[in-house]
Amino acid sequence: MIRTLVVDDDYRVADLHCAYVERVPGFAVAGRAHTGAEALQSVDQLRPDLVLLDIYLPDISGLEVLQHLREDDHPPVDVISITAAREVESLRAAMRGGVVHYLIKPFLFATFEEKLLSYAAARDRMKRLGHAEQTDVDRIFSTLRTARNEPLPKGLSDATLELIVLALNRSQSGLAATAVADEAGVSRVTARRYLDHLCQLGKVELTMRYGGPGRPEHRYRLVTSIPAPR
Repeated sequence: MIRTLVVDDDYRVADLHCAYVERVPGFAVAGRAHTGAEALQSVDQLRPDLVLLDIYLPDISGLEVLQHLREDDHPPVDVISITAAREVESLRAAMRGGVVHYLIKPFLFATFEEKLLSYAAARDRMKRLGHAEQTDVDRIFSTLRTARNEPLPKGLSDATLELIVLALNRSQSGLAATAVADEAGVSRVTARRYLDHLCQLGKVELTMRYGGPGRPEHRYRLVTSIPAPR
């Protein structure tokens, strides 16, 4: 479980975000804070994996909290900014502070879920790397770039992509392109186009399975369980 600290000065919003966190597979609420000082103290005491950090706080800003987290003697923690702040300077400061996402209020649960799942996928990939090649780095950063609401490449459709994702979601160990095609009810060539697209996004990884004699089998596996496009 990815233990998450929710930081927001509005108690009702904090409640909502906590409820959202609990709905996302693989995430759990570690605690909540309503001021910058509480946020820093909670990071020290709870040692969460992730902080959902509001920018507008009553004592110090979330940007100052982020600066303290990076510069002072605090446990390492990842941060997603969740805020109504739309100023470009706030965005720049958050990026300089190393946030993995910047989510602007108000938003729907689907957007929230997508950000958390893309973060979880990138985190999972980094945990399994012994050392990083450039291709690994590219895939990790592409995983952090969400793409559900971006237009698909020409010739691809949301409906077929949903079938491909559903097929992959049914297997923990991965599937060959032929098996994905059979599960989704599409041709192998069509399945490969969608699988290549998901690999480019960092949502799917391609592995080699060595079994009997002959060439090794290519298998496709979701980096983390992702919801089908809506």
